[in-house]
This record gives sequence, C-alpha cells and structure tokens, in this order.
Amino acid sequence: MVQCKHWKAYKVGVNVVRELLGVMATRGAAGGYLVTSGVFTDEARRFTEASNIALIDGQKLANLMNETRAAQPTLLMNRPTTVPQPQTSSSCPKCGSMMVLRHATKGAHAGSAFWGCTRFPGCRGILPRS
Repeated sequence: MVQCKHWKAYKVGVNVVRELLGVMATRGAAGGYLVTSGVFTDEARRFTEASNIALIDGQKLANLMNETRAAQPTLLMNRPTTVPQPQTSSSCPKCGSMMVLRHATKGAHAGSAFWGCTRFPGCRGILPRS
C-alpha cells in the first residue's frame, strides 16, 4: 500500500504514519510506503521502526526517479493511463466488511480464486468465486 503526501508544512509527522498503519490493518496489507516531497519528523521515523512501513522523503524520491530514468528512458512514455482497481464482491459473511478477489497459494485449492475478507488476517471470512 502506498500513500503520497505533498505536504504544505514540508515536514510529515507521526499522525500521517499512524493513519497509514490503520488503513493497512483495515485492508490487510502486509506493508506500505509513505512518500513525500518534503521530509519526515524524527518521531515519524522512530514510529516506523516497529512497523512494516518504508519512508521515502523528497531526496530519496528524486534519487529513485533519476535512477529509473537512467535505467529505462522510455519507461515514463509507456506507462498505463489507468490504475487497475481490485474486483470487489458482497460483504463478508463473518464480519460484514468488503470482500476482495484473492487466489489460494497453499493447500488443496492452491491456484483457485475465491472471495476473501479485506480484514484478513483478523477475519478469515471467505466466499466461493461465482
């Protein structure tokens, strides 16, 4: 999961990091990136040490963009014009949250598609793909 901030005050604080962590937990995301054109406060940096969130400040973002341009100059010209959205289904039979299309990676149903709760692993509600 990625959250980007063009921050008016130049410094992104810990509350923005906490917000992203909450969204990640709600959506069942394993990790996230917080990107800003500015910088992060020391408190924000300390908070991410105990989470699976990577911080990318303005300087690091500029470096990544320069590296990408140098490696593949045509990459930006060939980018897709729309971002694909996940398919969603009805609500979870266990908790009522939204369901998202997933694919089993283990067990007897490996490779099969099914509807899984967006609150996974907190909720393990599933529905068969119809």
